[in-house]
Amino acid sequence: MTGDLDSLVEDPDFVPFWSALHDRLCERGAPERLATLRVPDLPLFAKAQLNALLNASTGRGPAVKVDGTTATVPLRALLRTTGTAPQDLVALAERAVGRPVVNRSAVRRAETDRRRALWDHAATRLSRFPRLVARLKASGIGADEPEARRLIDVLARVADGLPYAPPVSLPKLAHDCAGDPHYFDPGTVNRTRLVDAVTEFTGRADPAFPHQVHTLLAEVGVLTDRLSNVVLLHRVETVGDGVIDRRLRDSPVPVALTLLDLTREPPTLAPQVLTVVENPSLLEAAMARDADAALACTSGHLRAVDHALLQLAHDQGVTLRYAGDLDHDGFQIAATVADLYGAELVAMDAATVAEAAAHPGAVPLRQRFDPELKRTLGLTEHAVFQENDAVIRRVLNVGPVS
Repeated sequence: MTGDLDSLVEDPDFVPFWSALHDRLCERGAPERLATLRVPDLPLFAKAQLNALLNASTGRGPAVKVDGTTATVPLRALLRTTGTAPQDLVALAERAVGRPVVNRSAVRRAETDRRRALWDHAATRLSRFPRLVARLKASGIGADEPEARRLIDVLARVADGLPYAPPVSLPKLAHDCAGDPHYFDPGTVNRTRLVDAVTEFTGRADPAFPHQVHTLLAEVGVLTDRLSNVVLLHRVETVGDGVIDRRLRDSPVPVALTLLDLTREPPTLAPQVLTVVENPSLLEAAMARDADAALACTSGHLRAVDHALLQLAHDQGVTLRYAGDLDHDGFQIAATVADLYGAELVAMDAATVAEAAAHPGAVPLRQRFDPELKRTLGLTEHAVFQENDAVIRRVLNVGPVS
């Protein structure tokens, strides 16, 4: 029997009472353990009605104690007075609030047990990789237990085959171990954890740049991005006699080189000034103007193939220059090339901006653009792109097309 409490389920003055009871049941679980209930902001009418129920047979002072805005209801006494069984409180609270009572402590215990089982599984499957297991734990992937367990199992399958002979492409390895050739694509957590596994297996230091990841994986017979990405070279002088040297010398148009080209049989570059640009349009402009500048194009943000070329040029004593769009991404790339490879920045200064103002662009600068750099350059609210004639002239050191 739920007695008079049942009649209070729909009473709007008792909404705070039922909400507090629902929260307490979710937090503490067993209703028979609840002796009192603290209820914030309980309306005066509800307090009076509870006191009437609780004091009907005793004639004592108010049973509901008030401290500031919080009322303390003697719950066990209320159950006795109304003839309500403790186990009926769950159904009453669910009806009043409209949500099931979920025992949070039981959920937390189950979650703890689930995580413990997951990491026990990881420690067993990846017993040779304690550092990898630690990084998996720290990464937070345990929140999605099925996907975390899948990643652990996939990494274990990959590890079982290390090193791979004959070598295997990374998409093929992903297909065979995960059923998905894109499972280890760049920029994913899966790719990062794969590199962690190989780093621990080889005892190497963590790679800092994309081309180092390629080298690390190739060491264990896993081939990445060797053919899919290219860097464009135009009028770059070579002094070697290899296949790539001859291709660069003999071609009157830009040559596309893959990571395989640059690592299997790298060219021997002659002493020269090599200008690296962000966009292929600069190479088109160079051909249109018959410019003789040695150029390389990264086509945007640096990939493994771009780092491989820049490292090769740096190691062979080539003087590097870099020119990018005068926007957020352009200066990010420029900073990387300058810091890592000692490149001089060209056509990315205030004089270029002033000259480019004759034909301004229409794309707004991103909000993250450095305000101080913006003031130094004299930029307005719009980016300056490499397709601007002022940038082309300064990069190629040529006049306009006649």
